[in-house]
Amino acid sequence: MSSVIDRSGKNAGDEGGMGYLESLPRKVVVVYIPMAIFLIVLLFPFYWMAITSVKPDAELLSRKGNPFWVAAPTLQHFHKLLFETEFPQWMWNTVLVSAVATFASLAASVLAAYAIERLRFQGSKQVGLSVFLAYLVPPSILFIPLASIVNSLGLFDTRFALILTYPTFLIPFCTWLLMGYFRSIPFELEECALIDGATRLQILTKIVLPLAVPGLISAGIFAFTLSWNEFIYALTFISSSEVKTLPVGVVTELVQGDVYQWGPLMAGALFGSLPVAFVYSFFVEYYVSGMTGSVKE
Repeated sequence: MSSVIDRSGKNAGDEGGMGYLESLPRKVVVVYIPMAIFLIVLLFPFYWMAITSVKPDAELLSRKGNPFWVAAPTLQHFHKLLFETEFPQWMWNTVLVSAVATFASLAASVLAAYAIERLRFQGSKQVGLSVFLAYLVPPSILFIPLASIVNSLGLFDTRFALILTYPTFLIPFCTWLLMGYFRSIPFELEECALIDGATRLQILTKIVLPLAVPGLISAGIFAFTLSWNEFIYALTFISSSEVKTLPVGVVTELVQGDVYQWGPLMAGALFGSLPVAFVYSFFVEYYVSGMTGSVKE
């Protein structure tokens, strides 16, 4: 026999495979405890934001009581955030800028990635590498020349300033990600379409893009998240309160000198994290498959 069977009827090799987790103590040590630690570390910031946003000021400033629980929850911080600040406008500005910048960057990245991976021209690999290296340039270096360009175009303190500058770091990353995913699509499909008389544009729109939907969603999630959380450009190019994005508005309007309005701050952070969490949870399957396809050889 190829495997030895013990008196209990189990293969001796099972102890080295998934059979190792059959006993409850081993499951607790190997699976449940690490998973519990991971969930606590992952979800604790959201829990802290939630309880801080519903704590009254007296509890926030008091050293007595349990800091991890709320004795008398209140919604006054949410009321102040929604009705006494420009938070709804900040949220709308962030959604608008992030959505437009993401779609514009994806459109440019699809064309760039397809050209680099599928069109045969000299130096294509070097171009692909340079595109990725452009993503590694720190935004703290780029915002100085970009500020001069934005000012010369008369776009300072407008949403278009952010829509114009966000693709400078979104396009390189999305292009690099889509290059890896396009590489995993069989080239024979395009050869058959070329033989049948299809143009490159038809191949891209009718063959490549439908197959690359997971990669597009994965790149879109990354681009949307980077746009949503971007801080340096939004802080530099925007000064009016009604044009600010959510990360900048919450920090600059709710922190006055050395006074931190922790209740509204945490309420704003909680509201600001919900759309991104919703996007990730809704497209998680496409996101995982897109990341898997992008690393295939």
